[in-house]
Amino acid sequence: MKFGVWILGLFSPLVLAAEHQVSGVIDVRASYTDGIQSYVDGGLGKFRFNPDGQLSLAQAGFSYKIDWDNPLSAHVVANAYWDGVRDSIGITEAYLKYKGLPWDNGLRLGGKFGIIYPEISMENIATAWSSPYTLTYSGINSWLGEEVRHIGAQVSLDHLGKFRGSRHDFNLTVEFFQNNDTTGAMLAWHGWTNSSRQTLWQETLPLSSLPSLDGGSLGSQAKESDPFLELDDRIGYHVKTQWRMQGLGRLEVGYYDNDADTRVVKKGQYAWLTQFIHIGTKWRLPYDLELIAQYMKGDTLMQSPDGRNIVDNGYDSAYILLSHRWKKHRLSARIEDFSVVDNDLTFDDDNSEQGQAMTVSYSYQLRKGWFLQAEYNRIDSIRAARAEQGHPADLVEQQWQLASRYYF
Repeated sequence: MKFGVWILGLFSPLVLAAEHQVSGVIDVRASYTDGIQSYVDGGLGKFRFNPDGQLSLAQAGFSYKIDWDNPLSAHVVANAYWDGVRDSIGITEAYLKYKGLPWDNGLRLGGKFGIIYPEISMENIATAWSSPYTLTYSGINSWLGEEVRHIGAQVSLDHLGKFRGSRHDFNLTVEFFQNNDTTGAMLAWHGWTNSSRQTLWQETLPLSSLPSLDGGSLGSQAKESDPFLELDDRIGYHVKTQWRMQGLGRLEVGYYDNDADTRVVKKGQYAWLTQFIHIGTKWRLPYDLELIAQYMKGDTLMQSPDGRNIVDNGYDSAYILLSHRWKKHRLSARIEDFSVVDNDLTFDDDNSEQGQAMTVSYSYQLRKGWFLQAEYNRIDSIRAARAEQGHPADLVEQQWQLASRYYF
């Protein structure tokens, strides 16, 4: 909260001369989950909600933008949840944005500074980082929402094809950041999930009760992970390039490296060296179909202060989403495949998993900004660590949701 206030305070003398924009989303859901205790509640369940049925405020998102009569604007995004699992309210993004005018040669410079997401998601494009396609995010975007965020400075360079009569645009984005040294901990210890919750900037996340974390080889790890912590004062980076064909779609490739010093540990919080590549594409197809596909592959390493590998995981996830919108209706379907490979020799900490997920979602627009949406989710996964808590290693979890979402 203090960071967002500081950003807005930088330009307080100009506030009266600025254009103010307020938008938001209210998402009320009835849900029924057939599974085990949610990862949000310290379990190893793959969904956000605990088993059985409930009515919840799944998201109350609020976005405030100040736009000056120049290339600068300031943005603050807050989210609130009242879901019976982890009720909370706080900031999720707060940043300054620069978007310059194109030069005569078609080049345009842009940038951001503040609490930001790396620009990876192709699903979460609506207000307050919500998704217009499904109620529940893919595994890739669920992980981004949980622990892949930071304080960073981003610079982007666009080459706009229209200045030379072409439909092809190109973009290069480079980002440097801190406050992300524990990124990878939650992916290691509960694996991939399908969620619709973004971690608030001030939150810590509970770890599941596992032998390695409960007096075992990792007993010095804090009971909760702080996902946006700076431990080693090193700077990570993210590089992405994109090709766009106006009116049809885009293809992008990026690489992320938090450059963490894995020998650093403070108050039970370890620095994790987390790196990954990501590839994504989004296209308009015939018959009013929209195709989105993303793939992520990387590794994460946590060591002891003397340099011994404690957790060394490889991971990957991919999904394909098809969405068809006609009149007041939208039908979306997504399939996913994911895995975590445990490469270390820590005997009481098996992080390996593999699985597939499926989502089918239908929404109907009642009036401007107001949507009713029904969704079914299914995850079939194998995770050996579940057996330590008395659950099957091979488990099918299902979820049914009915939501009323209002965008303003």
